Amino acid sequence: MKILWTDKKRTLFGLPWSFTRYSLSEDRLFINTGLFTSVENEVRLYRILDVKLVRTLGQKIFGLGTIHICSADKTMGDFDIKNIKKPQDVKELLSEQVEIQRQANRVMNREMMSDFDHSDDDDDDNNNNNN
Repeated sequence: MKILWTDKKRTLFGLPWSFTRYSLSEDRLFINTGLFTSVENEVRLYRILDVKLVRTLGQKIFGLGTIHICSADKTMGDFDIKNIKKPQDVKELLSEQVEIQRQANRVMNREMMSDFDHSDDDDDDNNNNNN
């Protein structure tokens, strides 16, 4: 498994004093938390529906950001990748990998399916008006 990106959740002044580590492979995003009891969560990238970058003033000062992820994963649901370095670059890398995995797994986004359904209705209306 090739790891494309890894970072720790940053705390005070952007220092990595945390027991939360994020990793991105070509097909999965991993979130490891805990010191005495460790928990590793993962989400398959094709299950990610939306990616949003949020940066507070404090995060901007220290070069950090939080990526909010909406996913269709049953155990993870929506979650945040909190206080990471180079958040714009990570968001772009994540978005690119999500698209690659959607195409590889032939997963269609719900938005595309809904747009497809509406375009069919429009065609039917146009055909009925022409008769």
